[in-house]
Amino acid sequence: MKRLIAVSAVLVSLAAGAYVLPGGSILRRMATAREEKHLSAFRVEGSVIFSSTGVTEAGAALNVPTDRPELQGDGVLSVKIPGRCRFDASSPDSSLKAATVQVSGRKRVEGKEVPVISVLVAQVCAILAQDAGSVQDTKLAQEAYLQGLGVNTKVTSLARFGGEVAYVLGDPAEGKPQFWVYKDAFRPARLRYSDASGAAWDVRFVDYASPSTGDWMPRTVEVWKAGQRVLRFTALKADNRSAVPDKLFTP
Repeated sequence: MKRLIAVSAVLVSLAAGAYVLPGGSILRRMATAREEKHLSAFRVEGSVIFSSTGVTEAGAALNVPTDRPELQGDGVLSVKIPGRCRFDASSPDSSLKAATVQVSGRKRVEGKEVPVISVLVAQVCAILAQDAGSVQDTKLAQEAYLQGLGVNTKVTSLARFGGEVAYVLGDPAEGKPQFWVYKDAFRPARLRYSDASGAAWDVRFVDYASPSTGDWMPRTVEVWKAGQRVLRFTALKADNRSAVPDKLFTP
């Protein structure tokens, strides 16, 4: 209860004396900012760290020991806009690989599925690879997607995330579905929702000012489950100019 009151107090104090844009305007400006990057495809290579329950999931898929607090490996995120995304994970301790592919909302798995990777791919694809042909259509598609996760896009407030002010779409109460957007640049910050099983997820997009990714891709994407971080993907190298082969997304 004290935590809920504290969170609400922060939201209220930030909103006091400040005009908060409506949800539709926030999503439209986010779509405009994304369109201005003229992205059609990108590839990001980096390190992936599994923790908490993610260690068990990744260890089972890659056939590596799970008697450790964290499991570190290599990750590659490949994206073709609109709506084609793939994440490959590997470990230096194993010859096995695990990959989740999503095309137009349909998931395919190579190797044994790592559920936390599937969450990362689903939300990266929905948030960073959305393009419905125009700013308005993309805004409407994004709005419909968020509402499908339970986010009330008509309710907005302000909060702080990673030291920056962010717009919060959704009920500001702790535990409610929310979508956060960095206020200054209208870039995605985090998505909080619960899946059909009731598991609470928090996908965070951190640091758009990194030399490794520029301002078009967050340097770090984190997946949290039930308040614990289960996956962190940190970009070491990113390329948004070279072609990404179509064969990566086909069976």
